[in-house]
Amino acid sequence: MPGILFTHSYFYRFDAKQWKTRQPYPPYGTIYAAALMRSCGFDVHLFDTNLAQSADEILPVLENTRPDYLVIYDDGFNYLTKMCLTRMREAAFELAKYGKQHGCTVIVNSSDASDHCDLYLGQGADFVIPGEGEITLRELVMTLDGRQGAADGGQWAIPGIAYKHAASQPDSPPTVHRTAPRQVLNDLDSLPDPAWDLVDMAAYKDIWIRHHGFFSLNLATTRGCPYKCNWCAKPIYGNRYHSRSPERVAGEIEMLIERYGVHHFWMADDIFGLKPGWVQRFRDVVRQKNLVFEYKIQSRVDLLLKEDAIDALVDSGLREVWVGAESGSQKILDAMDKGTTLDQIRKATELLKRKGVNVCFFLQFGYLGETKADIEATLRMVEELRPHNIGISVSYPLPGTKFHEKVKNLLGDKQNWEVSNDLAMMYPATYSPAYYRRLHRLVHKRFRLRQGLDELQKIFARGNVNLLKASKLMYYAPAAIVDKWRLQRLERSGPGIKKPYANI
Repeated sequence: MPGILFTHSYFYRFDAKQWKTRQPYPPYGTIYAAALMRSCGFDVHLFDTNLAQSADEILPVLENTRPDYLVIYDDGFNYLTKMCLTRMREAAFELAKYGKQHGCTVIVNSSDASDHCDLYLGQGADFVIPGEGEITLRELVMTLDGRQGAADGGQWAIPGIAYKHAASQPDSPPTVHRTAPRQVLNDLDSLPDPAWDLVDMAAYKDIWIRHHGFFSLNLATTRGCPYKCNWCAKPIYGNRYHSRSPERVAGEIEMLIERYGVHHFWMADDIFGLKPGWVQRFRDVVRQKNLVFEYKIQSRVDLLLKEDAIDALVDSGLREVWVGAESGSQKILDAMDKGTTLDQIRKATELLKRKGVNVCFFLQFGYLGETKADIEATLRMVEELRPHNIGISVSYPLPGTKFHEKVKNLLGDKQNWEVSNDLAMMYPATYSPAYYRRLHRLVHKRFRLRQGLDELQKIFARGNVNLLKASKLMYYAPAAIVDKWRLQRLERSGPGIKKPYANI
């Protein structure tokens, strides 16, 4: 039976910020593809890089399984893979090299490979699958394996692949050829459930229990996002939006609860529950099955204000929601084509809090045209609305976005972050890169300081106190003062702009 070794290129240990949190999630997209190929009769195995220490750990797996195909298939549902980090790109190149050394046909599907097919093909990949990959992977491997009759042109005509094409002139290098795009998959229920049995679940569970006291797993209910925030890259699932049925999702949750004893989930959708009536039906199915679990999602403030969305979410187990607040300046939100308002951010936050849901904000600094006043407006928003947590980034232009088109002529040699907390400004912004790194630190410290003060007030009110947060006041109070002083010095040192962008 022909064998396929699946792997992916994200290593938590290579990304210090993410490894420090000790919240690893299995490669959901990878085991989705593995399940499909197993249903076609292939012998599938998984080398999960998430918890590995180096790429060469794949070598004994290659020796033992002796696969015909090495498929480097990133988890397109995890935002970390969408960041196209160069450290993980280098790891993918190493994995491809080891696969070729063992005689494998190497196939790659990832956000970064979708943007840079030539780089991956130049590092040993035989085929790159840009975009959504399962159906293309099935057709490609079955054609290469002789199980499926090839269309005119053989595997070279399969929709949705990229490969090296021999040049017409003998002395010329090969060129990269991309076939016509494949139609996106509309019926997500036609796919088998992910191959969870391939995951070393005990290793994940041990990390979660030791560091957090509970176990969490990830799953996805949808693909894509129809909204058009102009900085958001969508190289895998694009701007379409398709959903699995509530019944299939609840069935997978039920299986995971029974098999692995997990009662907390991260719904890794770009936008959870956008389809009208979906969250209400999901709530009903969860109730019918008597399932008890909690989950966190990513959503939009305007979506959360529709009908009885929040009630249905809470009734089915929602406990935390991350929203793209991004900025406290309406001017910046409009420039981003965000499609939301400050009033919606406030109303959704207040409503979620009343329902007992933790509200968390994604914040973004350094967007084109952002001024000191816009930054201060964002700080005021955080101070006034008191989210449960915040995630801070700087604007990061990735290929395929309108934002990238605006600034591409301003980009330097470095066009990708190395790891998730790189925070490098890729283009000349209002202030220097050092300013935004210091701002990132200051905002986090001010936020933790505010949380500590809130907990301190509870002591006098005899409320339920988080002593750990309160005790951190002794660190965050002086640290915030020092960071504010340093930020002011960086601000006075001058802006980071080297080229004007007023007319971009």
